[in-house]
Amino acid sequence: MAKHNAANTRIKREYFDYLKEAMRRDETSIDAVAKALARFELGTAHKDFRTFNREQAKAFKRRLDADKNVRTGKPLARATVHSTLSALKAFFIWLAGQPGYKSKISYADAEYFNLSEKDVRIAQASRQKPVPSLDQVHHVLAAMPARTDIEKRNRAVVAFAILTGARDGALASLKLKHVNLAEGVVDQDARDVRTKASKSFSTWFFPVGGEALQIVTDWWQHLREKLLWAEGDPLFPKTQTGLGATGAFSAIGLSREHWSNAGPIRRIFRDSFTAAR
Repeated sequence: MAKHNAANTRIKREYFDYLKEAMRRDETSIDAVAKALARFELGTAHKDFRTFNREQAKAFKRRLDADKNVRTGKPLARATVHSTLSALKAFFIWLAGQPGYKSKISYADAEYFNLSEKDVRIAQASRQKPVPSLDQVHHVLAAMPARTDIEKRNRAVVAFAILTGARDGALASLKLKHVNLAEGVVDQDARDVRTKASKSFSTWFFPVGGEALQIVTDWWQHLREKLLWAEGDPLFPKTQTGLGATGAFSAIGLSREHWSNAGPIRRIFRDSFTAAR
């Protein structure tokens, strides 16, 4: 079975460039499209996109219905199926207008990626997700160690999140200059901070009580007064790795760089809440 199709790779590269430069999509959105296309190609044994027809679309929908979530073992959520199929439909509609594909692909065949109206309603329904109570968050903060710089940073991440309600992407990209402790406000400047829809706005500290404000204050002062970091340095810097005492690579401190994504922020929350059970 083929694992690669050069022609497909070339046209996908053109499409990703179209999404980025013409449609102004961000990297996260483009990555989601790339995953949808990779899933489709796997199902067709990497056949050339020029062979696309309605039967391939219908067969792919049936495979999605049968696929399981790798993590949970349950059927794929309707929202996942809907976003995957929508990405594929948009791609093949675009592809049908490209040189070398116009005579091969029918616009109408892309419509066969549509879900039923019932499934679309299910996929688009808003659901309230379970969240920890303030008491639970305070319990986690009290249980988190704060001996090393890394531990201090991790605890400050959780405290700052509950104090401001900032998104994980924003937490990973905030700089010291964005926080005004005296006024109790965070300037989420979209020129620097990864905000939703790249919008700039200010966030005032919530009166959550407990030690959250003191933890954030202590962390900000630790960076500015003890480590002598500048306003342009990250509020929550990435972990620096190097050769540890055992001669193996391990975490050795903080780097004056931002995390490239929110993955480490999510791991901090997962690990800290798991440890506090």
